[in-house]
Amino acid sequence: MKLLPSLCRGLLPAVLALHTPVALAHLGYPDTTSVTVRRGHPEDMFVGATFGALISRDSGKNWHWICPDAMHYGGWLPSSFLWQADGTLLAATGADLIRSKDGGCSWTVHSYFKSQGLWPASLASPESNPSRLWVSTSRTGFPNGVYRSDDGGETFTPTSLRSETVVFTSVKVAPSNPRRLYVSGSTNESQRIYRSDDEGATWEELLHPFPEYPPRAYDLFVLRVSDTDPDRLWASVFWQGWTYVLESKDGGRTFRSILHPEGQDRDAVDEQLMGIEVSADGNTLWAATPTRLFRVRAGEARATQLSLPDGNACVQREGETLFVCGASRLHDWALATTPDEGQTYTPLLNLPDTQPPACPYASPVYDICRPRWPQFAPTIEANPALPPPPAQEDGGTPDAGSPDAGTTAPDAGPSEPPPAPPKKDGCSSASGLLPAACFLALSTLRRPRRRNPENRHP
Repeated sequence: MKLLPSLCRGLLPAVLALHTPVALAHLGYPDTTSVTVRRGHPEDMFVGATFGALISRDSGKNWHWICPDAMHYGGWLPSSFLWQADGTLLAATGADLIRSKDGGCSWTVHSYFKSQGLWPASLASPESNPSRLWVSTSRTGFPNGVYRSDDGGETFTPTSLRSETVVFTSVKVAPSNPRRLYVSGSTNESQRIYRSDDEGATWEELLHPFPEYPPRAYDLFVLRVSDTDPDRLWASVFWQGWTYVLESKDGGRTFRSILHPEGQDRDAVDEQLMGIEVSADGNTLWAATPTRLFRVRAGEARATQLSLPDGNACVQREGETLFVCGASRLHDWALATTPDEGQTYTPLLNLPDTQPPACPYASPVYDICRPRWPQFAPTIEANPALPPPPAQEDGGTPDAGSPDAGTTAPDAGPSEPPPAPPKKDGCSSASGLLPAACFLALSTLRRPRRRNPENRHP
């Protein structure tokens, strides 16, 4: 591990914020936060990040940036995305429901929720019926509810689960029984799980006072439902700076804490939770925090902290393969796969290898994100050069008034991106404010911490 390059990478966003668009000013460390594989198309992958998103259409060989402005969010980072087999991308950001129907090149905010002042907090869709969508809303002080779509998200209708006082933090569908739904909810006084066995027609409220966490635990989130057993689910709750991962085997009626890391005196982690993943048989669980990844197997008294990733983590299972977020600034990959529960990793993404947006000319991502690439790319040590703009139908290139005019050489034919420059190493490779900023940071270096992935606050 090289300290100085890591410092420079971490400081670049803060320094560039002095003269870059507002959208980039709040980022801190550039990190990946989630990974989504398109249903039925494993070659298509979408990675959420603190700086927007990255997309690959060739099994991770090439990754292209999508800036957050083009996706209609800033400080509200989606905890996860849903990529349906028909190509539709969706996410509940905590403020809006956003979607793209063209592979991430244009995004819209769903008018149903926006027009009513509703804040979508969570999104679920059974793989067996992708046209069915469930959205929970979570805006404090406003009426909230759970909403259903039967046409892939074109229209929504409210279910009977509505409240003037409860915020519905998360909704999940049981993979083995799509009629079974779980919703977590919170008020200022209590936490509860709502369960439906008839696709939201009726609901059973299960109050959870959690007396073991006095005076009051908060931020209850249902996180996963077992692949094979609709009565088995996992949730998390936050109490006095500790996050507890809970398991229920009786349909959400009772929970027990199951994550007790080695070397800690509590059965919890001392950070917010990025998310969890569970093996197909439900007997192995992984829990990701902003800095670490833990694993606990059935029958083990203690959870093991895996040696990698370090400094950033997320986890997603696809079949028998785990996709894991990491920190390029610390171990040279931001996304990797592991076939053996975290013992070995195969890197899929290193942030310096990221390429400019690959969307067609005149698409929103092309128009908004491409001109920002030269400023953004240094924050992840990527090549800031832009390939020539694509040829137009009339044989020309974008006109002189376009954002690209003057930044790239005119060329009517297709062109490969220019080769990446040699990777810089150390603060001495930077100029201007950066060396001083790197030096100053030696006395203030600390790991970043992010909020719970499904927290209703930005």
